[in-house]
Amino acid sequence: MTGSGAALDALGDPNRREILRLLADGGRSVQEIADRLPISRPAVSRHLKLLRGAGLVVEEPHGTRRIYRLHDDGVRAVEEYLRQVWGSVATRFTLAAENLPERTDEER
Repeated sequence: MTGSGAALDALGDPNRREILRLLADGGRSVQEIADRLPISRPAVSRHLKLLRGAGLVVEEPHGTRRIYRLHDDGVRAVEEYLRQVWGSVATRFTLAAENLPERTDEER
């Protein structure tokens, strides 16, 4: 699996995607995240642990709380993977579209 593989696997869950969306606005505690999701605080902690293991978030201790933030390197790895895949797809699509035979009025 590529460096972005674990991150892409982590993105397969809608709650984890929502957590990342929330963290895009800045760091948050587990409780702040849980307050915005329809899942329990322990479930949020489990999702954050998986996201941390996938390299998508980092945690910073602040007193008794932990603040979670997006991990730039993990996000860049996913972005680069998608750019490579979609760039290739877009190129193939363009080539295919440019090489389609002309349609006649009857075919339209």
